[in-house]
Amino acid sequence: EHEDTGLLLQALLEGQNYGAAAADGAQCPSVSVSRNNPAKRDCLVVAVLCFGNLINFIDWFIVPGILLDIQKYFGLSDGKTGLLQTVFTLCYMLAAPIFGYLGDRYNRKIILGAGLFFWSGVTLGSSFITESHYRIFVLSRGLVGIGSASYSTIAPTIIADLFEEGKRTTVLSIFYIFIPVGSGCGYMLAAGIAKSTGDWHWAFRVTPCMGGLALLLLILLVPHRIQRKTAAHRALSISGMILEADEKADVHRTAKTTWFQDVGSLVKNCSFVCSSLGLTAMAFVTGALGMWMPLFLYRAQVVQGIVPPCLQESCNSSNSLIFGGITIGTGILGIIAGAEAARRLRKRNNKADPLICATSMFISALCLYIALMVAQTNILSTFIFIAFGELFLSVNWAVVTDILLYVVTPRRQSTAIALQILVSHLLGDAGSPYLIGLISNALQARNIPSLQWSFRSMQYSFVICAFVGAFGGGFFLLTSFYIEEDRKEAQR
Repeated sequence: EHEDTGLLLQALLEGQNYGAAAADGAQCPSVSVSRNNPAKRDCLVVAVLCFGNLINFIDWFIVPGILLDIQKYFGLSDGKTGLLQTVFTLCYMLAAPIFGYLGDRYNRKIILGAGLFFWSGVTLGSSFITESHYRIFVLSRGLVGIGSASYSTIAPTIIADLFEEGKRTTVLSIFYIFIPVGSGCGYMLAAGIAKSTGDWHWAFRVTPCMGGLALLLLILLVPHRIQRKTAAHRALSISGMILEADEKADVHRTAKTTWFQDVGSLVKNCSFVCSSLGLTAMAFVTGALGMWMPLFLYRAQVVQGIVPPCLQESCNSSNSLIFGGITIGTGILGIIAGAEAARRLRKRNNKADPLICATSMFISALCLYIALMVAQTNILSTFIFIAFGELFLSVNWAVVTDILLYVVTPRRQSTAIALQILVSHLLGDAGSPYLIGLISNALQARNIPSLQWSFRSMQYSFVICAFVGAFGGGFFLLTSFYIEEDRKEAQR
């Protein structure tokens, strides 16, 4: 019996690709995080993580949902308004590597719970800030970003440990559906509460209650430790020989390597580097769209005479509601379509994942450019092309993460995700909202103040996003040249 187990282990370690077999429908026994109804436990864990991800991204997009009210309340220019989201993202990306390091070495459940409690508390506190304390409001957004970083860095690695590669893409797709769903709900929740109460501050008092519920579910339903499902564990499971020593050895090996050694290894991984740069372009575009698009649509409608300028106490937030609905719908459809396309095309082409990402980025960039060009004359066409642009952007979310998870060894995955978050936000959405605002300010300063130039300055600023999206498609195309070799190296 021990000889058979050794032979099976040897075969698995010498090159059999279990993930590919699983993707093709092969069945294999697996180790579970719980001996009592393991499938149910895994589903509950994923449900809790998805609920936390929903709250995470609602908090991200509360500010853009009521941007007109906040801009008027604090008396901000476009540049200072964009700084709110930039500070949030900067703190988020700087905290991500720290949480990645901790997540590879310490208990992930405790880190997730602490981050959730911290960002919920800060969000609640920010709802009581008065108009004379704009800097404190900016600081509060930065602190929320730090708490959010713990979640985005660690939660995907728990899912990666619970499911094999064949199922992992599907489960990650479900998890990442809550990025657009949470984003859209953030717009709609903020706009709806501001309209119903007449006070935008109340928009920051709902998610802390949801965060408290998520924290309770995390404590009750997520196991204290989650065992990694590797091919070796599956082989040993067949003969009933689960060895805890293997997990201890993995922890020991991880502890011996420093964060800088892990980063040095990741930088040599061409697929990881190129796909991260593609994700950076995605982040640049989504950050700019998320922050400024409702305001851009409002200014386009003012120029066309569809809505009057905002002079009353509570501004019209209908564009936030519509854009939020578009974000939810296109996000769900895009992520599902991306996962299904990846699942089908992988059987025919080992480079399917980066090619899907490249194609969707090129199409998204074209749709965004057309939307900007027709905004002054036809607002309906603008909404349609924005919807298509967001749809093709959303195709990539789960696919990009899955690329990382199979080109990086499991014991470096938290660090890899943290590094990817750092790079994509540093060069992406950390600067894009502020950059768009600065360019808009500069264009307005060079012309006579008017409603027309208020719109055109934002329109011209947004054009840069279309070109950045095309560059992102190029990086994903470059990924396809390296992905096969890097995947084999990670398996070895």
